[in-house]
Amino acid sequence: MHSTTHFFLCLLVSAGVTYLVRMVPLVLIKRKITNRFLRSFLYYIPYAVLAVMTVPAMFYATASAISAAIGFAVAVVLSYFEKGLLTVAASACGAVLVAELVLHACGVL
Repeated sequence: MHSTTHFFLCLLVSAGVTYLVRMVPLVLIKRKITNRFLRSFLYYIPYAVLAVMTVPAMFYATASAISAAIGFAVAVVLSYFEKGLLTVAASACGAVLVAELVLHACGVL
């Protein structure tokens, strides 16, 4: 199969799947969801998906697991104290940078 044809076929399939995932609930569920458990479940889905996508990436994006754990700990602590997203992300990145510089200076990396 030609490379361009394969690309556009894959693009069409992924666009169709994305559209269906978003459209089907709107078509099938016409009234407001009143079930308290289901509403709570749907409320936390985006946070769970975001965590599942970002946490593993954090541990593979650094030079060592030690610096990744330090950055993760800084992010968790600042998030617990309800700091903003930019503050949490910048502080975690800074903590990883400092940790890797220290580990490199000590000869661990």
